[in-house]
Amino acid sequence: MSAALEQRVGAAGGSVVEQLRERIRQLQAAPRRYLAVLRTGMEAVDALLPSGGFPLGQAVELCGEAASGRTSLALSAVAAAHRESRLCAWVDGPRELYPPAAAAQGVDLERLLIVRPKAMEQRVWAAVQLARSGAFACVVLDLTRGVGAVGRAPRVGLAEARKLADAAARGGGLLVLLTSPDAPADGVMRLRTESEGAEGWSVEVVRSRGGGMGARAVMPWSSLYPELGLEGGGRMLDVAPLEADATPDFLREGAWVARNGCGIQGQRPGRDGVMPSLRAGLGVASAAY
Repeated sequence: MSAALEQRVGAAGGSVVEQLRERIRQLQAAPRRYLAVLRTGMEAVDALLPSGGFPLGQAVELCGEAASGRTSLALSAVAAAHRESRLCAWVDGPRELYPPAAAAQGVDLERLLIVRPKAMEQRVWAAVQLARSGAFACVVLDLTRGVGAVGRAPRVGLAEARKLADAAARGGGLLVLLTSPDAPADGVMRLRTESEGAEGWSVEVVRSRGGGMGARAVMPWSSLYPELGLEGGGRMLDVAPLEADATPDFLREGAWVARNGCGIQGQRPGRDGVMPSLRAGLGVASAAY
């Protein structure tokens, strides 16, 4: 009886293995779309890069001040990978990535892994492991200070930059580093982003082994934030004109005003009020004498 039971279990297990093998053969035979670059969808930015987009298998640095389009450009690369049904990861060093804002730029939060390590060494280590795994088409490593942070931003040395570049090459994905101008990375392709005020923002190729150094493009803010509807010439901020303030001014009275005879219930004569004259009393006393 036990032999018969073992035979049935073995047959069932064999059928499951055969089903898995057949499924693997189907997946291997299915046509695949080879993805070599991540195009942001902004023609001016993609034209600056030698390969027509962010090259996979390499590390790219986006260096710029806050509000220069640095993070939004990285989110555009993540959104491009999500349009190809690929997974992405974001190592959030300053812990300031706002998922609703990322979703508004086309990021699929279901396909985005957010990692928030505390120490600097953990950030670089996490980015290396994620990029080396090959499971993510784009890994973003945010090394900026963040709003209100004190001190200099952490800087990636040449040895760490080589580790990051090697991890991107082994995993075959794109590794994006977000840095500040006072703490740039070493040994990787660098794009510098700058704010041009109301006119828009700019991207310049500062370092590249594939050529194109010095190429620069200036684009309107609508290229980064099409959901704001700025294509029709709208303003970034529509503020109503200020009206006259009808609130009366508040003047704090001095202590001498409060002690004009009505101090602490008038119980301190000579200090809160004038003392009574003694002339009348002296006159009465002299007459009686």
